[in-house]
Amino acid sequence: MKFSLSWLKDHLDTSATVDQIADKLNAIGLEVEGIENPAEKLAGFTVAKVLNAERHPDADKLQVLTVDRGDGQPLQVVCGAPNARSGLVGVLGLPGAVVPANGMVLKVAAVRGVESNGMMCSTRELELGEDHDGIIELPADAPIGTSFADYHGADPVFDIAITPNRPDCMGVYGIARDLAAAGLGTLKPVPVAPVAGTFASPVEIRTDDAEGCPAFYGRTIVGVTNGASPDWMQARLKSAGQRPISALVDITNYLMLTYGRPAHAYDRAKLTGAVVARRAKDGEGVTALNGKHYLLDHSMTVIADDAGVHDIAGIMGGEHSGCSEDTRDVLLEIAYFDPTRIAATGRTLNLTSEARSRFERGIDPQFLDAGLDLLTGLILDICGGQASEVIRAGTPPSGAKVVHYEPALAEKLGGVAVPPAQQRTILESLGFGVVAVESQTGEQWSVTAPGWRPDVDGAPDIVEEVIRIHGLDKVESVALPRADGVARPTTTPAQKLERRLRRAAAARGSHEAVTWSFLPEADADAFADGANDSGGGVWTLANPISEDMKAMRPSLLPGLLAAVRRNLDRGATGLRLFEIGRRYLRGEGGASDERLSLAVILAGEKTPRGWATGRPASFDAFDAKAEALALLAEAGAPVDNLQVMGEAGPQFHPGQSGTLRLGPKTVLARFGMLHPAVAKQFDIDASVAVAELFLDAIPGKRGAATFARAHYAPPALQAVTRDFAFLVPADLPAGDLVRTIKGADKANIVAARLFDDFRGQGVPEGQKSLAIEVTLQPGEKTYAEADLKAIAEKVTAAAAKLGATLRG
Repeated sequence: MKFSLSWLKDHLDTSATVDQIADKLNAIGLEVEGIENPAEKLAGFTVAKVLNAERHPDADKLQVLTVDRGDGQPLQVVCGAPNARSGLVGVLGLPGAVVPANGMVLKVAAVRGVESNGMMCSTRELELGEDHDGIIELPADAPIGTSFADYHGADPVFDIAITPNRPDCMGVYGIARDLAAAGLGTLKPVPVAPVAGTFASPVEIRTDDAEGCPAFYGRTIVGVTNGASPDWMQARLKSAGQRPISALVDITNYLMLTYGRPAHAYDRAKLTGAVVARRAKDGEGVTALNGKHYLLDHSMTVIADDAGVHDIAGIMGGEHSGCSEDTRDVLLEIAYFDPTRIAATGRTLNLTSEARSRFERGIDPQFLDAGLDLLTGLILDICGGQASEVIRAGTPPSGAKVVHYEPALAEKLGGVAVPPAQQRTILESLGFGVVAVESQTGEQWSVTAPGWRPDVDGAPDIVEEVIRIHGLDKVESVALPRADGVARPTTTPAQKLERRLRRAAAARGSHEAVTWSFLPEADADAFADGANDSGGGVWTLANPISEDMKAMRPSLLPGLLAAVRRNLDRGATGLRLFEIGRRYLRGEGGASDERLSLAVILAGEKTPRGWATGRPASFDAFDAKAEALALLAEAGAPVDNLQVMGEAGPQFHPGQSGTLRLGPKTVLARFGMLHPAVAKQFDIDASVAVAELFLDAIPGKRGAATFARAHYAPPALQAVTRDFAFLVPADLPAGDLVRTIKGADKANIVAARLFDDFRGQGVPEGQKSLAIEVTLQPGEKTYAEADLKAIAEKVTAAAAKLGATLRG
């Protein structure tokens, strides 16, 4: 929200400086994001008088001016403006000044062979208007030599951040009210002067959508002249970042920015029949003032006549019924729209506007008549004309919110004792009604919230108002109580697990990504059917930030895939990303199901091309499996007992993916190559290997938790290795054989690993040769030959149960 100091002083009688106002705004919760001082842009420009104007000797359209800047030393300036003449008082830019419009630094230079010591300026060059036909002409009595910034009265502009719960401060008057309550001046009353109509309105107004538009007020003004708005109004609109358009449009914008009350003016000549607030029909369309065409549906409220839709209610008017310089009769609209309906319509159409930002937060429903009188008065004063009688269709919400409040809550909840009399003064200065009620338990009040404060819902909100105006800096810092002795750990086991996995994934070369928990519905649906889910579908939000953030993520993979696409589009060749977070599933009976997960994505090139390797190598499913196993081990999962099975989900390549399971049903992770159809859906043109760990499925450790590590005693004797080569069916997973051999003699076998997989000459058709290295650890004595033979027999016997035969 931007506004100038003079605009604020229109409504606040104060002598406070800019810095004092800024400090007070910050203190009462209206954060000042910046202060623009136009005087800085006008530094180096001064009021000067043209003493003499002669024709340039080498250019027909240029003149050589002798300019007095008030120091008795006239300067020579070359100028091409047609209105430059002797006796003119204008604005001189001296060497070193920076022209605001284009950033050009003025300097002494020769123009067609004649030296020029600066520039006489136009309004456009100083960003004071659009006129560029000639240089600025000031009154003849303007003080020569005075800084133009001082003469022009450059007005500082405040830029403050308005939180969503403060719609009352989306108008300058609401900000002035807060400052007055904080003791920085006196609030001036709203200058409402009722305007009586001189004839009945020729246009019928009604509301056929009582839910979306409970109240629709309007009146007609005939005989207006829609020229330019006054300079004072244009200056205020420009300070707010608005571009002046015409008097009628500027007046409606001024009313909105001053009092937070959006309004609209229709060109009556472009209307047909009655003007009605109603629900849109599916398939109806309207071209808005931004030049874009929008298709509407039955959930949206519109303003229409017999010919069709003219206005997306509460958001933006239509292009074809707006006012122009030819407008002579106008219909004024000032209405109350349902905030929820406005917000939903804006999200669906992806359309934002100043009006929407106010209506969806909630405006004062009791400001309809006053707002219409203000609007009418400004139009009659500036544009002329005659006003009709007011037509009031519907009734605005009138239920005032009453809160039962105890003054003692200020100290109990706010941490500072504020005398009840001061609390009453603060609340009344903010527009609240305070009435004492009888009570045997202490002083109690009945506090009525004003219509412009829809955010006030209970006693804690009243405490907030009292404390922020009294001064948050007066709340003393009090240390929290601390138990004696050594502080206990504050991190939970889940937090420790996340921290450990985050470090492990980063140590393995991956970069952590943090993505939104909200997704487009199409992306969420693509991963709704996967391993280890509850099968209940995707959670969708009733009030999303936007249509592209409507579904809660059922997996971390869609967000990471979007990050991969963005990085690949920007020239990345290889990516290793991971994320730890929650995924959200719809459980049985529609219950919310939130689960902790970890996802890893390996995309593009694993290693770049080089003289030793030739072409770049891509990631494959085994890389994803290795990441999954390593991170599961770090999480404390029994990786030696895991089984590799299929059914990773439709998002994975069916021949290059799998799951890691603890038993046939408990899925701890899934891994593999992304299905080409899914990669195409996410617009990724590169090989992508992914792994997703379901951390909630990892079984907890048995026994009581302890800080002590298990005692470790290194073995006294050296380990022994033995190699075994088995012929096995070609479809037997090597991991099953390794796991079986490792469990053949748990007292002696401490490790087993595959070191060769051979298929070819000497191996029967339909079989493969797997070579396993087995590590044996003797205990109290070294192995005898008989001991090694017995162990070997146990290994071959266990392997035989899988159809393996020892290769001769």
